[in-house]
Amino acid sequence: MKLEDWTPTLGAAPLLGIALGAILLLLLLIMRLRVHAFVALVLVSLLTAFAAGIPAELVVPALTQGFGSTLASVALLVGLGAMLGRVVEATGGAKTMADTLIRFFGEKRAPFALGVASLLFGFPIFFDAGLVVMLPVIFAVARRLGGSVLAYGLPAAGAFSVMHIYVPPHPGPVTAAGLFDANVGLVMLLGLAIAVPTWYVTSYLFGLWAGRRWVLPVPAILGEASEEREAHPPRFATVVGVLVLPLLLILMNTGLNTLNAAGAFGADAKGQAWYQVLRALGETPVALLITLLVAMATLGRRTPGGREGLESILDGALAPVCSVILVTGAGGMFGGVLRTSGVGAALAESLTGLGVPLILAGFLIAGALRIAQGSATVALTTAAGLLSTAVAEAGFTEVQLATMVLAVAAGSVIASHVNDSGFWLVGRFFGMDVPTTLRTWTVLETLIGVMGFVLAWAVFALAAA
Repeated sequence: MKLEDWTPTLGAAPLLGIALGAILLLLLLIMRLRVHAFVALVLVSLLTAFAAGIPAELVVPALTQGFGSTLASVALLVGLGAMLGRVVEATGGAKTMADTLIRFFGEKRAPFALGVASLLFGFPIFFDAGLVVMLPVIFAVARRLGGSVLAYGLPAAGAFSVMHIYVPPHPGPVTAAGLFDANVGLVMLLGLAIAVPTWYVTSYLFGLWAGRRWVLPVPAILGEASEEREAHPPRFATVVGVLVLPLLLILMNTGLNTLNAAGAFGADAKGQAWYQVLRALGETPVALLITLLVAMATLGRRTPGGREGLESILDGALAPVCSVILVTGAGGMFGGVLRTSGVGAALAESLTGLGVPLILAGFLIAGALRIAQGSATVALTTAAGLLSTAVAEAGFTEVQLATMVLAVAAGSVIASHVNDSGFWLVGRFFGMDVPTTLRTWTVLETLIGVMGFVLAWAVFALAAA
């Protein structure tokens, strides 16, 4: 029997009980018994698979499927991003960016500047890739000004999160817009109108408060620039060109896809070699690889020791992020086992008859799915699919359809915790333990969801008036 042929046999109540017990056991192992997160995640994933009734011969495939699918998206991005970040950091490029930002915005507005830059970067770049690219600049500013790395990192991470959740061309809102037959352009405009104030309150202001509450040093995950390179850093324009390059390549990919969907290239554009090649160059791993090669050719030639020195820098970039990649993959494994067990489908089926307004039902169903199985994209698309028929029959206006998409998106982001690979990515990058990550990142993501939903519902109500 193959894993995709297996059908869950337990009902909603037992599956929800297993999921809750698994999460509590995981927190106990990591927070109280101090078991390493990677070991704890693998162990709890194994126990959860058996408890959920997955046949013994399919348990390991269930574990490796979730682990492998997460690594497929994370390992290349984190590995290439870490190497790029190390080159930017070691050659003094991050210091150049930090000095320019501080000079232009002032020391007190440095977290605001990092957040605004991340909002711009986050338009075409996925959350994890954007955060990796911005890390060296975040760390350089934090080292220069002092204080907790959270005061600089959370506004930037929150910016990438709100853009990823609310604004096309990111896959979640685009898919939900298709299921609801909503206008993608209108979803983008309203998504931006909701994302920016939501970021300011839930990520920038909350990040400043969290930085005062939890004073954490800058992690050494990307190393530090040498004194020689800091004395003669590269030009600002060169560093900006390197950091903007992946944005432009990825924007080319999403732009071509959007134009083709609108029929700008005719009916057979997908069969044209030029179209496929340009889109491939704009895929996130390829864009980061091209950017790394450009950084090696421009910034890397300043490295002491020539090619051997550059090779040493690149090699040293990978070792510190191995733990990040493995723990993030194990987090994806845990979430994957929960999805395979059927907990998401069982929960969704039990929530479809809530008897509440559709916009609130969308938020609650997406939120419950997010908490149960971890993936924001799965929660968003599943909730949208469940409600698509009801939404089609409701006779909503274009604005109401767009706000329905945003309300479901808001639910899909709340309560990032131990079954979400992004939880481990952020926690490890910023040097946080699990309790601190729960108090900061989990709260921040929940605030993003709640405030975004309130704003979406307000627009929905105005449109209905």
